[in-house]
Amino acid sequence: MKRILSLVLAVALALGTLALASCGDQNKIKINPDKEKYVIGVIQLAPHEALDAATQGFMDALEAKLTAAGREVEFKVQNAQGDSVACSTIVNSFVADDVDLIMANATAALFAAANATVTIPVLGTSITEYGVALELDNFDGTVGGNISGTSDLAPLTEQAQMMVDTLGLDNTKKVGLLYCSSEPNSQYQVDVVGEYLTGLGIAVEHYKFADSNDLQTICTNAANNVDAIYVPTDNVAASNTGIINNVCEPLNIPVFAGEENTCKGCGYATLAISYYNIGQKTGEMAADILLGKINISETPIAYDAQPVKKYNKEICDKLGIDTAALDAKGYIAIVTE
Repeated sequence: MKRILSLVLAVALALGTLALASCGDQNKIKINPDKEKYVIGVIQLAPHEALDAATQGFMDALEAKLTAAGREVEFKVQNAQGDSVACSTIVNSFVADDVDLIMANATAALFAAANATVTIPVLGTSITEYGVALELDNFDGTVGGNISGTSDLAPLTEQAQMMVDTLGLDNTKKVGLLYCSSEPNSQYQVDVVGEYLTGLGIAVEHYKFADSNDLQTICTNAANNVDAIYVPTDNVAASNTGIINNVCEPLNIPVFAGEENTCKGCGYATLAISYYNIGQKTGEMAADILLGKINISETPIAYDAQPVKKYNKEICDKLGIDTAALDAKGYIAIVTE
């Protein structure tokens, strides 16, 4: 029985790998630029302010461009409620319905879509690093096949330098990197940030939590052993900022966040991209693909070209960080209400 189960699992994995590998056959991709009405499957990994903004930006931009071209659009929007298995179920239903395009919001959603179809165009958004998300070797910025999209990655070395600049070297002698161990994109971010900080002579330590159940314990351990904490763009952390803040605030441990919504809940500063903007960019790409203006196989991953330096005034005040000085340097206060 064990041998049979192992064989079944091996075949399943092989089929998934073949689906990704066969992305290079662009002749299989179904595009009909002459349709009067397009049906779009939208899968979002979980309810979250940032992901919600990306989905809304996508739908707004796609509807506007298709309407301007005299076309109609119908959205089938599904939320997996944080369940990666549900992602596969939802995507398979889109494939069965033969939708014209799938927008996958967050890594688990994209991975499910990539494994479900090589013929329907798939655009990702809120994906930090596509090479990591899709387990691609030698990723050069273009996925190829039926997949492209936008990234929520802000310049990581600039984030690390901002952390040092705002806190000072004396206050960042040891930095804790706090992230979910099940998110490969988070691992990628902390590796880059950690390497940069190490190059500045700053000690770094990785604090990995498995899920929200052990976040408080791991965060408490970090806060008691470091001068500051870096939290990357991490879905589990973003959904549990209250836990992080309740641990770090009483200990006066500053948290630098990888994105704005995490910063709202527990961070003092961030170099933030706009999730609505990357959603819009994804919607514009979708319209151009559907109308035959661009080839998805040749379309590189797009990024937010203008990340913004922001700070959380309430947390900065509690930490004694001079927000007037941040204002003078072009930082923008986050609206937390």
